[in-house]
Amino acid sequence: MARELTDSPESDLVARARAGDVGAFQALLEPLIVPACRLAYSILHDWEEAEDAVQDAALKAWRAMPRVREETAALRPWFLTIVTNQARSVRRRRSFRTMTLGDLLPLREAPAPEARDDLIDLRRAMSGLDRTQRSLLFLRYCLDLPLAEAAAAVNLSPDAAKSRLYRALRAIRPALEDPEASR
Repeated sequence: MARELTDSPESDLVARARAGDVGAFQALLEPLIVPACRLAYSILHDWEEAEDAVQDAALKAWRAMPRVREETAALRPWFLTIVTNQARSVRRRRSFRTMTLGDLLPLREAPAPEARDDLIDLRRAMSGLDRTQRSLLFLRYCLDLPLAEAAAAVNLSPDAAKSRLYRALRAIRPALEDPEASR
């Protein structure tokens, strides 16, 4: 069951943002910027485009704030959905390739040399998954979002997301247990 926003500490900020308070809106988005940039980067593979996509998503969110219901369960999945859609729109405009190693890296950090082989194995294992499964794995395990929020960000019910995550993990497990077999 979704929590009521009116019971959360952000309810006052949401009400003020809905009324046009830019400061309240910034306070709501501030803790979401780093995860949003990581998410956009996982789709675009380019930091500048990712940051631009997050800024465009923030502008769209600002414009949509007056229409946000006060009962909205959570602002984070709503905003991350906007970021996802914005980044996918940018990617479609330039027909970008599939997921790369950078998708699974923390914000602006290169992998340690000893971790590169593991990341290559993970990339190979994930290459057979569909986009939704890759997105769910990234949101749930790289950004540490709760299952319900990861599901909302990819427009699935929590039960459907749980099922897709289970199938994705089951699909990549053999390749991760024996990386030589997948080469």
